[in-house]
Amino acid sequence: MPSAAAIIPAAGSGTRMGLSHPKQFHHLAGIPILIHTIRAFIAVPSIHLIVVVVPPDWIADTRQLLEEYALDSSSATVIGGGARRQDSVRAGLEHLTDATEIVLVHDGARPLVRPELIQSCLEAAWQHGAAIAAIPVKDTLKKAHTDQTIACTVDRQDLWQAQTPQAALLSLLKQAYAANDALGDHDATDEAALLEKAGISVTLIEGSETNIKITRPDDLILAEKIMHSPSPLRLRIGHGYDAHRLVPYRKLVLAGVSVPHHLGLSGHSDADVVTHALCDAILGALGAGDIGRHFPDSDQRFKDIYSITLLRQVMDLADRQGLVVANADITIICQAPKLAPYMDAMRETLVEACRTSPEQINLKATTTEKLGFAGREEGISCHAVVLLTGN
Repeated sequence: MPSAAAIIPAAGSGTRMGLSHPKQFHHLAGIPILIHTIRAFIAVPSIHLIVVVVPPDWIADTRQLLEEYALDSSSATVIGGGARRQDSVRAGLEHLTDATEIVLVHDGARPLVRPELIQSCLEAAWQHGAAIAAIPVKDTLKKAHTDQTIACTVDRQDLWQAQTPQAALLSLLKQAYAANDALGDHDATDEAALLEKAGISVTLIEGSETNIKITRPDDLILAEKIMHSPSPLRLRIGHGYDAHRLVPYRKLVLAGVSVPHHLGLSGHSDADVVTHALCDAILGALGAGDIGRHFPDSDQRFKDIYSITLLRQVMDLADRQGLVVANADITIICQAPKLAPYMDAMRETLVEACRTSPEQINLKATTTEKLGFAGREEGISCHAVVLLTGN
């Protein structure tokens, strides 16, 4: 996936809420609205930077909130915003790195956005250049006279209600801003409007009825009900496979356990095929790519790293999406050495790293009756199937 950044404009005063503070700092289910929003974007692995744009006199308070809620300050930058939404987004654009290919813009007061919707918008922007979340208009629409009598009924066919995230290639969004500047810096209600004015096509991605914007006091009541209503059980399945060559002068590590043997597995990390296969299975269930994307062998930080450390980081991603391991079934394919004496220790290590119970991790080993590279003792491979669950 491309490198993406998110800009969260949250510099408005929210006067319609009738609060003594900006609405984005008001609590929803005991947590500030803005924190809910930031957490959703942190849960998307492709997003390398989040720029949070707040009223200038709330910068210090926002940074304190990030620290209080243990949000990584290296991935969330807090800056001051402008008088208009487009001014705040422009300020955010100035803080993006050269590595950014796609930028997503999302209202700070839309705290119920799901990471899956964010990812869908990101992928659509990468494919089409620009995309926004929106929902088809379902209700009959009336156009009114100034005296609030009906002028006409508006045909709702092909009408969509815009939401956020709104995503675009960074180059296209900058192009849209430049085009608007050339026309006199006209006000725009959202990024899609700027892109439209510049003649840039924007793809609609179906959003969610629950992705509401907190604008009035009643919206808080609705958001609380949505958050606390029972949701259907989510089930996500993933499969992982890994194989490494056996070589001299390397320690053999399987499922985080050192196994005595005259050969070890070759690789950039500790080459633990069991843990790597399990990581890939979990990442697959999350729709988050593979282990190579998150821990590339070109990065010296992962040289000879203990792979259980990587598994714990993968489980952090699952936790951010509200998913846990329901069960995992893992098969090690190994001719030699005999693994039976070490299986209990391997299982215990995986259970701890996956934050689950022993009955939810099944670990087994088999030979290939001396067939293939494993049978010739040239390498070891592993298959893992994982079921994640959550509400």
